[in-house]
Parts: sequence; structure tokens; C-alpha cells
Amino acid sequence: MGRNTRKRRSSMATKAIAASAALALGGGGLIWANFYASAHESNNPWQQNRTKAAAAQVATISCPDVGQKLTNVPRAARYGVDRELANLDKQITEAYNRLASTRQAQTNDASFVQNAIVGPLKEKRSATIDRIRIGIQRVGGNFDDALKQLAACTTQSAQPQTNAGGNTGGQQNTGGQQNNTGGQQNTGGQQNNTGGQNNGGQQQGNGGQGGNGPVASDFVDITKVQGGSARLGVGTNGLRANGRSGSTGTFTTRCGTNGNDNHNTDNVIVAPGVTNGAHHLHDYVGNQSNDAFANDQELAGAETSCQNQGDKSSYFWPVLRVQDGSKDFDQNNDGGGKEGNVGKILQPAQAQLKFVGNKRGKVVAMPQALRIITGDAKSFVNGLGNANVNWSCTGFENKVQLHDKYPICPQGSQVVRTTNFQSCWDGQNIDSANHRTHVAFVQADGTCANGFKAIPQLQVRLVYNVPAPKLQNGQVVSPYAVDTFPEQLHKPVTDHNDFINFFSANLMNKMVSCINGGRKCQ
Repeated sequence: MGRNTRKRRSSMATKAIAASAALALGGGGLIWANFYASAHESNNPWQQNRTKAAAAQVATISCPDVGQKLTNVPRAARYGVDRELANLDKQITEAYNRLASTRQAQTNDASFVQNAIVGPLKEKRSATIDRIRIGIQRVGGNFDDALKQLAACTTQSAQPQTNAGGNTGGQQNTGGQQNNTGGQQNTGGQQNNTGGQNNGGQQQGNGGQGGNGPVASDFVDITKVQGGSARLGVGTNGLRANGRSGSTGTFTTRCGTNGNDNHNTDNVIVAPGVTNGAHHLHDYVGNQSNDAFANDQELAGAETSCQNQGDKSSYFWPVLRVQDGSKDFDQNNDGGGKEGNVGKILQPAQAQLKFVGNKRGKVVAMPQALRIITGDAKSFVNGLGNANVNWSCTGFENKVQLHDKYPICPQGSQVVRTTNFQSCWDGQNIDSANHRTHVAFVQADGTCANGFKAIPQLQVRLVYNVPAPKLQNGQVVSPYAVDTFPEQLHKPVTDHNDFINFFSANLMNKMVSCINGGRKCQ
């Protein structure tokens, strides 16, 4: 970067201006503070006002999730459709990267984002959606022409979208901001900085080491959070299925913590056959052959990290990283540093995989190759309809579960990610076109709706030794975050978890017997 030889304000004055701009602009201002400060280096009021206006506008790209609307894709068309959906994800990633690398052009031209980024993206998406239409109709399926309207994307401010139904409701407002209609706390996530620079992990313009988050408002000191409304299972997503009646047993499988560093940026469930379909890195435990190209036969015959070799299931989740200025093996790789997922990968200190029963009755065996995705990797722009996130600290789990904040844990306490999977199955399908409608969460009373059958509920508890971040002057020093799609800005609400069942029939029957019999097995 060339040296700026113009006469500049003092550092303290520039910081004060930037801070004022951030406060004036609300949640979206901090990232643009660098531009606002730069504008004040000029005596041109028009330039200053134009930069202030730009600061209130764009944080990321928000595109309708086409895949979630495709609930009736004929099986013969699904592979091709999934590949086209992966193309849509790639297009959004490319558009976001262009958004992040052209901040100065955006301040100079109010129409730049629309003309140079959003407009061309719509054209690409229109062509891709049309290929999806052709693929579905070619095998005799029906295509809803209304889906063509999903080609258009918008730009999103630093505030997350919400779900009017509030089915992740009950989250506590820990930041003193007003709750939205969904009951989800306003995350106040700020935009990425202009250059993605870092200084030992300290943010420059509140954009994180990778330039796209996390930011200070994504964190909260858990010792300052009151319990009650932030407890686990307040909403319907992630509700614990078991209770003191019904099938009360448990079955624990021990599969390690990914000590062999089994990682990739694929997702064989949503993007089979597509390298880097996830655009972020996963930890894998259990099945050791899970990548984009694995078929069910290969998965069934694979090696497993589980102690009981009858469990060849695949358990995978986005890695957790600390952005302390360090680099990991994928610093220059797709899905890693090239897409804003930077910093040192943290291996879990514990990875607890437990299956529990249903509080209203017995459970039935899961079918082999059943796929379950829980949470939503795109929930920052999708809204909270499929969000399923629980963050806490050891010693606080029974008091506080955070749904849209990363906890800062006190000394001696560890960060905990907990996920409770869907535990109702339609009794027929191992997957569905949108990878969701074949399974469901229990209702508030513990029953399965719509004729669905209760299956063992997988509960994943991941514990990490995380150096506590520090909040200083509206910025966070050495933050940690889950890997995300670049445009999701490393928001904690995007955490998610994946499971593919490859228990042997004998071991699955043992699990069901233990759970229905009220025993604790492992």
C-alpha cells in the first residue's frame, strides 16, 4: 500500500471522528469509520457527506436462499440441482469478495454496488435458476416460476434479518439494545474493514483479522448476562426431546476430537461432487472418508475414529479459530484464508456425542444413511427460521445459553458449543430436496407432528480452551469465531452441525433398546 503523504489529523482526532461516526450510524458505522475518518482529511464537505451516507448502507450481500424453497425436486434431478445451488453459493462469495475489495470505489460512486456487483450477480443467478428449472422439468418435475424472482439480491446493513415467527425466541438482550420481533437479540454486527489488515489479531476498523468479522458487538462477558430467558430450549428450534418420562435412556458414542486433523471445505449433504461447496472448513469425527465425492457405499465401508467400530457415522461442524494474528495450514486455500476464514484452528478439548430419547414415548431406529443438518450456515442473511445455536461457558451452562453472541468466559472456564438435533423423522426418506423437511424438531409438548416418528436425538457438546478476547475502545482483540461463508461475517448465529447415520444395524438396535429401556449406555 502506498504511503499517504498528505497532511493528516492527529491519530487521536481521527479516532474520535471515527468513533463519532460509528455512534451516529448505529450498528453499521464502525466498519466504515475508516472511510469517515479519511473523508475528514479533505476539507470538501460534499465528500464528507457522501462518505457518511455510504457508511449507513452496505455491509454484505443478501440473496434469497433458493435451496430452501426447492421442496419438490425429483430424485433424478437432485444431483444436478445441488451442483447448481453450489454455483449460486459461489456466485455470492465472489460478489461479496468484490464488495469487500472495492470500498473506496463505493464511496466515490453511489451506484457502484448496484451497477458493478448486485446487477451482474442477478444476471448470473437468473441463468443458474433457469438451469435448475430445466433440470427439474427434464425429468418430469414441476418448477414454480415464482422462484425466478429469487434471482435478485440486495445489500444488507450490519443488522441481521429476523424471523417474524420468532421460533428461536426467548433470547436475552445482553447488549442493552431493543429486541426485534423474533425475540432474537440485535447482534449489532458491523461490516468488514477496508483492507482486512490486522495487528496481532487486533481489528483495524472492527473487521476482524480476515476483514469480515467478528466484531466487538458479537461478544459478551458471560458473567454479566442474567439467566432465565437465555436458557437452553426456550424456542422450538433445538428443543431437548427427552425428559423424565417416555424414553429416558441415553447412548453415548466416543469418536475423539479430530486429533488426526481430518478437515475439508466440502459438504457432501448439500453439495455432493463439489469441491469447496461449504466455503468454510469442517472438523470431522467418526467417518474418515467424508468428502464431496463420497457415496453411501464408500461411507459405509470407511474407517471410523469412534471407539465402537460399529459407529461409522459422520459428525461434522465448522471449525473454531482464534484470530490472534497466526496463520494455519489453509491460509492461502479456498474456504480458508482466501475466503476470510483466518487464524489458528482450535481442536476441541472435548467432543461429546450423546443420543437421548423422547419425553412422550419410545423412539424408533434411524435408517442407515439418514442425513440431518441442524442450524443454518446462512442465518445472518437468511433470518432465524432455521437457526439453532447455543453458546456458553463451563460453569454457566445451566444458567445461560447465548444464541447470537460469543461468550467471553472467566479464567478457568471454557467455551461450549451445544447443538440439539431434530428428533422426528418422516418414516420414509433419508434426505429431502432442501435437506430439512424429512426431519423436524419435537413440538413444545415433546410430540412429533404430522405423523413423524420419534428417533434418538443427537446432542453434540463441544468444549474449547479459548484465550479470552479483550474488548478495547469498541474493538475486540484476538477474537475467536466459527468459520462461515464470507458474506455471513463470522456471526455466532451461523453455527451449525451435520450428521450422517452409519451405525451398524446391531449397534443402532442396541441404542434404541438402551434409550427405550431407560438405561445409560456407551
